[in-house]
Amino acid sequence: MSELTKPAATPRWVSELASPPPVKSKTGAIPDPPGFPTQGSSGTGNKASCAPKRDAGKDLAKTKKPPTAEEMDTLKLKKAWEVALAPVKSLPMTFIMMYMSGNSLQIFSIMMVFMAFKNPIVGLAATNQAFERFETDSNRAKMVQVKLAYVAMQLVALAVGVWKVNTMGLLPTTRSDWLAWEVQREPLESAAVAL
Repeated sequence: MSELTKPAATPRWVSELASPPPVKSKTGAIPDPPGFPTQGSSGTGNKASCAPKRDAGKDLAKTKKPPTAEEMDTLKLKKAWEVALAPVKSLPMTFIMMYMSGNSLQIFSIMMVFMAFKNPIVGLAATNQAFERFETDSNRAKMVQVKLAYVAMQLVALAVGVWKVNTMGLLPTTRSDWLAWEVQREPLESAAVAL
C-alpha cells in the first residue's frame, strides 16, 4: 500500500529535457568544415589548423557581389525559355502512351485523349501567369518571343491530341460522316421495266 502512494521518480528523459546535457567537445581527429564555427573550447590545435580555411571562406563570401540587373534579366530569360520548352519535352512520352493505348474506344484511351486536350488548353489559358514572375520592364520585348514559342509548343501538344482522335475515327473526315447534309441526287433519266 505504501508503494502505491509514493510519487514515482521522474524519468531521465524528463530531467534531460528540462536541462539538456552540455555539448560534447569534438575530438581533434575530424576538423570542422570550412565556414562552420567550432563548438566547445577544447581542441585548440584543431582550431588553429582550420582557421585559415574558415577565414578564406568568409573572405570569399564577403567578396562575392550580388548579381546586377542585367545578369538577373539574363537568368530570368533562360528560366523563361525552360518553361516555354517544357511542353515539348513531355510530348514523346505522351505520343508513346497514346500509340500504345490503341485505337479502340476504351476508358484508358479516352482518358489519354482527355489529358492530351486538357493540358494544352489549360497551358494556353495561363500563358501570362506562367511568365509573369520572369517578366521585367527591361526584358519585356524578349518575353514576347518566349510567349510565342510557348504558345507554339502548346499547339504542337494539341496537334498530338487531334492526331489521336483522328486515329480513333472520331473526327468527321470522310464523306459518310456528313450524310445527313447530303442532298439526294435527281436522276437525269429513268428506266421502265420491260415486259
